[in-house]
Amino acid sequence: MAIRPTQYAGHAVELAQTAVAADHQVVLAAGGDGTLGDVAHGLAGSATALAPLPIGTANSFARELQLPRATLFDRNQLLQTAVSLLHGRLQQIDLGWVSDAGGENGRYWLLWVGVGADGYLVQHIEPRPKWSKKLGKVGYVLQALGRVWRLPRHDMQVTIDGRSQSGQFLLVLLSNCRRYAGGELVMNPQAQLDDGQFDIWLLRGHGLAAAWRYLSRIRRQGQAQGEGIERINGRSITIHATPTAATQTDGEPARQTPIQCEIRPRALWLLVPQTTPTDLFVHPAKSLADYLSYFDSS
Repeated sequence: MAIRPTQYAGHAVELAQTAVAADHQVVLAAGGDGTLGDVAHGLAGSATALAPLPIGTANSFARELQLPRATLFDRNQLLQTAVSLLHGRLQQIDLGWVSDAGGENGRYWLLWVGVGADGYLVQHIEPRPKWSKKLGKVGYVLQALGRVWRLPRHDMQVTIDGRSQSGQFLLVLLSNCRRYAGGELVMNPQAQLDDGQFDIWLLRGHGLAAAWRYLSRIRRQGQAQGEGIERINGRSITIHATPTAATQTDGEPARQTPIQCEIRPRALWLLVPQTTPTDLFVHPAKSLADYLSYFDSS
């Protein structure tokens, strides 16, 4: 086993690609959702599996998978997570592919692409200063409060599988999972990680009042629904915005609009513990032993 710390932005992608080239069977990625997204990009399409070790600020994906998460009071929890993965199972999950409108400069993403309000906030919050990181989620919220009242207005055209609609949207969110906003919000409690389609959320309106209204409603209801919120399932999405809108992928700053996204079905092997809900997946799992045999023969 080799331990390789990241040294700069995007280094996790390179390390994952190096692991694939060296025919490693599993990559344990210690970090938050952004780090997991980078590693997923590096492993996409390969037979090398991603094993997540959550040590980030929010760890939304760890909450999705019901992984034990390290806390200030129990640092040994990370060791328990590794043990639970050792006795876990393998699933193939979908990834998203995002590029500019011409299909150039693309990359894979694991959990979300957000255009509008969250892209704006992430763009102005990341990379976070040391004081904010030390405060964890509290630091993130404090930084967001300094920006949320300046949320810009955007007129967007969203084309989903060839069908277009236009309007003023607070947020257009493409999701490959159930949870959002650091795992605090459940958008769709029935979403699955390998069903070959995105959940596309269209939240109409603009400004802090609309953001607070949606946030409160989703938290109260345990899912995203109601006036001003529309969910559409799709496989190919193009988004244009006026003025140009910031985007985020897996909680990290990304490109500006226009963008296009496509689903890449079952592009990543994922190692999960036995405690991960089976209804997160459509397709059956492989045992770790069966997977290693598959890897050796591929």
